[in-house]
Amino acid sequence: MAATPLTDVEITNALAELPGWSFEDNALTAGFKADRTLLPQLYVAVAAAEDDADHHARVTILYGTISFALNTHDAGDVVTAKDTAMAARISAIAADHQARPVG
Repeated sequence: MAATPLTDVEITNALAELPGWSFEDNALTAGFKADRTLLPQLYVAVAAAEDDADHHARVTILYGTISFALNTHDAGDVVTAKDTAMAARISAIAADHQARPVG
């Protein structure tokens, strides 16, 4: 059974609880800055959390920044509760790895 898309109001309410995250191009997006030497461990921790949840972000690493974009493919590439839950996990992992939100 596919996940249910969130409404615009639900996305707005979720973003109020997700500092540094925004809604762009049908995805929850965020970037985090950290010392370049810490990014590999951060990515490994996020990958493990993604595998555990069976839900994966689009990840971009550029110098000292790692960015994530989340939407649910089996719901038609829209934002669902799976994405907000993963965004919260990614934020917690980033904080544990001394990464701070960009912007």
